[in-house]
Amino acid sequence: MPLGEGVWVYAVTTDRAALTGITEIRGVADEPLRIVSEVGYEAVVGSVDLDEFGEQALRRNLEDLDWLSQVARRHDAVVASVCTTGPTVPLRLATVYFDDERVRTMLHEQAAAFGEALDRIAGRAEWGVRAFSNLSAPGNAGQPSGKRSGTEYLMQRRAQVTARRDAETLAARQADSIYAELGQGAVASIRQPLSQSTLSPRHGSEILNATFLVDDRRSREFVASVEAVDARSDTVDLVLTGPWPPYSFTAVEAEA
Repeated sequence: MPLGEGVWVYAVTTDRAALTGITEIRGVADEPLRIVSEVGYEAVVGSVDLDEFGEQALRRNLEDLDWLSQVARRHDAVVASVCTTGPTVPLRLATVYFDDERVRTMLHEQAAAFGEALDRIAGRAEWGVRAFSNLSAPGNAGQPSGKRSGTEYLMQRRAQVTARRDAETLAARQADSIYAELGQGAVASIRQPLSQSTLSPRHGSEILNATFLVDDRRSREFVASVEAVDARSDTVDLVLTGPWPPYSFTAVEAEA
């Protein structure tokens, strides 16, 4: 038996008049978008089939990387469009309610949190910075071939462990220094977990993954700071992304 439709929520903002063109955009299920209003807040939503986007279906579909990447791209595209209209709180992927009334209840209950988040991000955007160390990890290169005594082997292993520890300490200090320096040009910053695969064939070993909330009027200055840090280091490569909707700085517990 079909489960019917639910309501996928993309983002929350306040300027309804600026959202006039949003109904021309299609959502994650290729559905038309609409607006649900409550206590001065405007939620951009779309109706989705619960057979594909309901709780049980999402548990299965979120494990499908092709499905997930397609839905994530569509969700982000809607959020990016809403962000062009003014300060916007993006909601996390797969925030689905049973009906519009549940969305209104959420807006009412979280009104204070949305207000604080919108004030915090007004005139600002999120930038991502990842740092990669191109120093080679100590290994077996250059070791003499042939038989080695037990003492020689242990000494060699001890030297490798010490060299690896020193390299890790240096990388941590470099990451801390970069994060602190770039943070001076941001309103707020967050250190994100390093990617599970911390080794990039192009750049080296990842040592920093951070997001920065930057005033729009200082974005060029921030980009220049990243470029300067990158240029002066022979052992660290920086990768800058953005500007993005400020997902990392608008956490609102809008549980469906």
